[in-house]
Amino acid sequence: MIATGKNLLTPTEAAVVASVSVRNVNRAIDEKILPKNLFEMGTDGARRLSADACIFISFYFEAANRLTSEERLRIIATASKQLQEETMSALEKEWTIRQGFLTVDLAPFLRGLRQRLAKLNTARELVVEDPEILSGTPVIRGTRVPVYYVAASVEAGESMACILDSYSSLTAEDVELAALYAKAIPPRGRPSPSRSLPVGAVIVASYSVPRRQRLKQAS
Repeated sequence: MIATGKNLLTPTEAAVVASVSVRNVNRAIDEKILPKNLFEMGTDGARRLSADACIFISFYFEAANRLTSEERLRIIATASKQLQEETMSALEKEWTIRQGFLTVDLAPFLRGLRQRLAKLNTARELVVEDPEILSGTPVIRGTRVPVYYVAASVEAGESMACILDSYSSLTAEDVELAALYAKAIPPRGRPSPSRSLPVGAVIVASYSVPRRQRLKQAS
């Protein structure tokens, strides 16, 4: 059955847990790859998926170069029914689906989901939003370091050594989890270019183009 409440994932969170693109998560819904009981549509149009849905999303796209779409859909239909009948502990050891000459073991996909979901939950716990800290800016727990600034440094390709030198209160694991958090839970809206940095924030990497060069590029 579909998970409810806090166990439901947004498409960006599901993409991280399934290890696919957000586009493919939405395709899994739009193209009716997923059984209907594994996702829901809110009255506001927002999509939410059960964590179990990520098993099938991961399988469908990872097996695309080995199985036809019809074969993958049949495996998913059979496996989703078995998922409702079996305990997770039993499935995690061996989850083999047999259809004629075709045999598929989904246990590795389930184990991968468990690992990535656990890491996402750890990343969620690392980040706090407190009105008393930088006016509620999401920061890494126990610090005043904005999580999205750390993630931006990772995205910019800065080395771990450079990031840790700039954010001395963080560990390498904190940095990795910050990047994961930002990927799964992107910041809302776009920051204003004129907006000043929060107190305690550090820009590790920046890149600006001279006005004359920007005009030349635009022409």
